[in-house]
Amino acid sequence: MAQYGTKHGHAAGKLQAMLQNPDVDVAGVFEPDPDRRRELEHSDGPFRGVRWFDDVHAMLDDPTIVAIASEGRNDESLDQTDRIVRAGKHVWYDKPAGDNWVHWQRVVAMAQDNGLLIQMGYMFRYHDGFEQIGRWVHAGLLGEVFAVRAHMSTCIPAEARQVISRHAGGIFYDLAGHMLDQVVWLLGRPVRVTAFLHNDTGAVPAFKDNTLGVFEYEHALAFVDIAAMETPPMARRFEVYGSRGSAILLDPFEPGTQIRLCLAEAQEGHKAGEQFSPIQSRTRQALYDRELEAFLAALRSERPPDRSLTHELSVQETLLRATGGLPG
Repeated sequence: MAQYGTKHGHAAGKLQAMLQNPDVDVAGVFEPDPDRRRELEHSDGPFRGVRWFDDVHAMLDDPTIVAIASEGRNDESLDQTDRIVRAGKHVWYDKPAGDNWVHWQRVVAMAQDNGLLIQMGYMFRYHDGFEQIGRWVHAGLLGEVFAVRAHMSTCIPAEARQVISRHAGGIFYDLAGHMLDQVVWLLGRPVRVTAFLHNDTGAVPAFKDNTLGVFEYEHALAFVDIAAMETPPMARRFEVYGSRGSAILLDPFEPGTQIRLCLAEAQEGHKAGEQFSPIQSRTRQALYDRELEAFLAALRSERPPDRSLTHELSVQETLLRATGGLPG
């Protein structure tokens, strides 16, 4: 494997996952920005000591490289992923999938036509709490889901806000995909999307820093709120409500320690009423490691991908419907 780009917020963690996985031989990294490369060459992180490709074609044209982690900044990554797929390589692609919906559809179609895997970097797919809630919902434990509420705010400085402000939707574009990945997994494609995208601090006027997305389904509503100025430590919470019970991943869900489960009646080994289900607490790096393990297993045909390319398309479409890139 190799890595294309280093400016995504997950780039160092993804490289670390590849370096420490015994099944991966890291062929090297290509960073198109020479100043960024020099900075990382002298850093104390995982980039120190790796091989750097001087030319992108040395990476893309190398037949021994079968997969590439796409880790460019969000305004770079879709073009970079396009080049990776055109080179005939599988992609571990960090979220979200760019601003251009038509381009993203074209890249996915090209991957499908050539039997290539694209796995998006939504690491909470491999979080024990989200996995457990997903299993409960799909098994019908909670009955018919009528509401999902997700809160995933952050606190970032003005410099970071300035970089993200080039994307419509601001902080919602940057982070909401993590929660929409879960919402779409549980409920599918929403019928209608309405978003409230505010700039309430004024720190970077072009940056939407206080945001809410409302996702309507035939018999359910989902609410995702993301702000950029929550006082640390952030309270991150995920709640699912159904006709037979509810499941709440208590804040902060990262790393997460337990789920509050409430059932109308006893079923499947769970009692009626309120109870707390412990979950294994994992670091962010451990989630990246699990992501990579799933990607490799799918490449070796040991198991199907955990999410289809249809799902990956739907998550991005839903995000762009909320941020104004597509009609709601």
